[in-house]
Amino acid sequence: MTPFPEAELIDVNGITLEAFSAGDPGGSPIVLCHGWPECAYSWRHQMAPLVDAGHHVIVPNQRGYGRSSCPEPVADYDIHHLCGDLVALLDRFGHRDAVFVGHDWGAIVVWNLAMLHPSRVRGVVNLSVPFLERSDRDPIDAFEAAMGSDFYIVHFNRRPGVADSAFDANAENFLRNIYRTGQWREESQNQPAGGTIIDLATSANPSGELMMSEAELAVFVATFRQSGFTGGLNWYRNFGRNWETTAQVRQRVDQPALMIHGRYDIVPPNPRLTTYVPDVEVHTLECGHWIQQEQPEETNRLILDWLARRMA
Repeated sequence: MTPFPEAELIDVNGITLEAFSAGDPGGSPIVLCHGWPECAYSWRHQMAPLVDAGHHVIVPNQRGYGRSSCPEPVADYDIHHLCGDLVALLDRFGHRDAVFVGHDWGAIVVWNLAMLHPSRVRGVVNLSVPFLERSDRDPIDAFEAAMGSDFYIVHFNRRPGVADSAFDANAENFLRNIYRTGQWREESQNQPAGGTIIDLATSANPSGELMMSEAELAVFVATFRQSGFTGGLNWYRNFGRNWETTAQVRQRVDQPALMIHGRYDIVPPNPRLTTYVPDVEVHTLECGHWIQQEQPEETNRLILDWLARRMA
């Protein structure tokens, strides 16, 4: 089982975050931001190599996850709260700015952080989710029109509580089923419908091999049994609110950026990425959605090389 540092419970931005940190506190800071349904432990393969390279590595369980606060109001999970948590975390550790690394929803947060708090973001490394162009209408309506009412993001918004209950009742089975290598290899161009992703909570015959050990899976299961799934799903339930409250934000990331895709990921690249992120370097690895867990050595190689060249 890959080792991980002990957690601290840190009061920031009006909540408590469970944070893991390692390395020289005076070293160059780097903050690793997980997605859904992930947690800080999804970065277990990255911490030691980054510490060895001289970085102060900070990895929070973000709000709604693990022992971090899980506020009840859905609006408390909007992009301004999520970005505010990371800024406050930097303040807590005494860093003026940092390189931020995000995967999945963590990437969405990091893209927005670079726009909302540009002076606090020295560089951006994002995995899976590219910069998302602003829709001309509420994104949930746009998703529904394009993908149907069973598309998982629409489902989470239109039927609050349904997915939460299914995942809470079957946490281990859901996580065991979703963390499979090559899971979407044959349907990489098709986003999973809401029913499909919810069925993963009860399915007994998943495809692909478990990408982690049983002991590692147990960490994820314990994290979600601690928090439940509602907090993480509430991030999705703020797509519309985020769209409304960022209407005047300049849609451009000027910081140096590294974008890593998985060739068989369900999330497609953005062919117009350089329009919004002009100083970006893009790589694709032979894996699915869970990039830093499926291809940890290659992910580390790309990140460390980019950091050495662009952030030295």
